[in-house]
Amino acid sequence: MKGQQGLIKPYASKFVFISRFLDSFLVVSAVGMLGMLNDHTVPLEYWVAGLLAGLLHQIMAEFTEIYRSWRSESLWAEAKQVVLCWGICFALVYIVGKFTVLENSLFAWPEVFAWFIFTITLLLFWRLVVRVALRHLRIKGYNSRTVAIVGTGSLAQQVANRLRYCSWGGYKIDGFYDDRKIHKHLDDDCRRASGSDHLVNDIIGSFSDLVEKAEAGELDSIFIALPMRAEARIQELLDRLSNSTASVYVVPDLFVFELLHARTINLNGIPAFGLIGEPMSGLNAWLKRAEDIIGSLVILSGIAIPMLVIAMGIKLTSRGPVIFKQHRYGLDGRPIEVYKFRSMTVCENSEVVTQATKNDMRITPFGGFLRRTSLDELPQFINVLQGRMSIVGPRPHAVAHNEEYRVLIPGYMRRHKIKPGITGWAQINGWRGETDTLEKMEKRIEHDLHYIHHWTLWWDVKIIIKTVFKGFVGKNAY
Repeated sequence: MKGQQGLIKPYASKFVFISRFLDSFLVVSAVGMLGMLNDHTVPLEYWVAGLLAGLLHQIMAEFTEIYRSWRSESLWAEAKQVVLCWGICFALVYIVGKFTVLENSLFAWPEVFAWFIFTITLLLFWRLVVRVALRHLRIKGYNSRTVAIVGTGSLAQQVANRLRYCSWGGYKIDGFYDDRKIHKHLDDDCRRASGSDHLVNDIIGSFSDLVEKAEAGELDSIFIALPMRAEARIQELLDRLSNSTASVYVVPDLFVFELLHARTINLNGIPAFGLIGEPMSGLNAWLKRAEDIIGSLVILSGIAIPMLVIAMGIKLTSRGPVIFKQHRYGLDGRPIEVYKFRSMTVCENSEVVTQATKNDMRITPFGGFLRRTSLDELPQFINVLQGRMSIVGPRPHAVAHNEEYRVLIPGYMRRHKIKPGITGWAQINGWRGETDTLEKMEKRIEHDLHYIHHWTLWWDVKIIIKTVFKGFVGKNAY
């Protein structure tokens, strides 16, 4: 039997209308509340600004798609789009406000900051309340969706696991269907995902059974999780399901590829899957850049005097420039100049670069101390402020080493999908310094790609903290 329906699905358009009205009401109300807190009365200009913001918010909502169905997506995914929508809207209103009489009132500091924070808090809070309420109702069986999964391979298991962990979605797995005589043992996660312990046989029905249930209205959604080579079977099943009202989704078997932030694009009406995407885009890119600007400014203000002392030490102990400018690959493999305190008697920056080794005669005594403690990297905070590097990211390699290893290690150049960093996940795990074997470089690249795949702002903070306590000194750093 289908899960209990109602509450939202039959009234989806009404729910969107209520959401739009509530968002605009809260945007305008936030201005009114701030006006009352300041003067106990709200000037007419405040109401005008609020109404303009509410109108722009509705327009920007179409571009950011904040009113689409978020049932299968996390609160964090929805929150990022809401923040993006309000951020763009607020920026436009702020520009207009700076040229009006509101410049010295609503758009003065800290009132302008209070309006921004107060509004986004209200916009996110009501969504959180609705999600909590819906999750509670769906646990009780209301507004649930009965789904079936076609296939029993690894892709089908992936789909089942994702549905299981999407606890707020109210999905109930009816079972797994396949025409092949394969009784593949499904893992425990898939069995728990079904919400039922009575699935003795992994495949509970054939395609005919699935079509019969769909036409009887017993299924809300069907996820076809067959391999890419099963195109004919997928098309046949789609034709047979065309007489049902169930929503049918084909899950592309892209797990056969090593994906890097895959996403879809609309190619003038044709959907296309980007298998190698851009890890830092949208709100993530803004957060990462804000982290770099604020962090580098704070750190540079604290290390200015030590950097001056180090510069004097280099000048007094060896001949040559204080700063050594190295050619490196930056974002998307574009060449950049990276700054370092000179630690050698030579400044190698040609097509052939010899890595520093233990007891390397090219390293000056003072330079050896700088390299062991990573103090030679301090000028790179200037590169971060310039936008060439990040505080956290894959360490930049010499151009010659990039050209050497890109043909030896699969996926090597994917580490250049983000800006290079001063420290990184590989460095705090011991993969810094000399890479005299291919295995060492492979482990470094493995850690770099893992970081890119799973980046979060909080992870950057943890890497920075660990770098302070364990990352500056390493047994492989010469």
